[in-house]
Amino acid sequence: MSEILSDAAVTERVDGRHWRVLLRRLHATFRTGSFADGLVMVQRIAELAEQADHHPDVDLRYAAVHVVLVSHDAGGLTERDVALAAQISAVADELGVSATPTAPQVLEIAVDALDIPAVRPFWKAVLGYDDDLPQAGDPEPALIDREGIGPAVWFQQMDAPRPQRNRIHLDVTVPQDVAEQRVAAAIAAGGHLVSDRRAPSFWVLADAEGNEACVCTWQARG
Repeated sequence: MSEILSDAAVTERVDGRHWRVLLRRLHATFRTGSFADGLVMVQRIAELAEQADHHPDVDLRYAAVHVVLVSHDAGGLTERDVALAAQISAVADELGVSATPTAPQVLEIAVDALDIPAVRPFWKAVLGYDDDLPQAGDPEPALIDREGIGPAVWFQQMDAPRPQRNRIHLDVTVPQDVAEQRVAAAIAAGGHLVSDRRAPSFWVLADAEGNEACVCTWQARG
């Protein structure tokens, strides 16, 4: 199995014009400008993926192509992802396609629970989700959409009931160079900062009625 690289190491080695690390994956959003040009880029990426026997997730939209790289068998980012990212960047340059590296984000739904094994099966069943790879420190693995479209759902251990606040919140993971701007925008839009104790790993924010959301990055994590 390939060695997993740290988020910091991957960030330093990939082309910063294109790629950002979010939740142990490499993301890039290429602005192709048209569906036809996007299809050309997808075809070129497919050729590279077949040659490398390493296949990214690719989302083709009218004017953009979003690419996500991860080594599923290793459960994280490896040399294979860094190498394929470099090849995809070369294709983008050849085709004259730019990227918006601050565009990618990942949405997760977090459920606070006193008894995670008791509530997790319900969410797995009602969403039709599968188990994600277990992560160190998590009592149970997250639940993921088998098609890779819907947001992941993960479970946070509570130590006591908290009836004064919502027990489901959103986690929005963004590029590290976007996080503080996103936090400031949320506060300017009527929200408030609940805690920045774990920043830049995550900031806890809330709207005017106390509904919480976290803005997260890969930074300052174990």
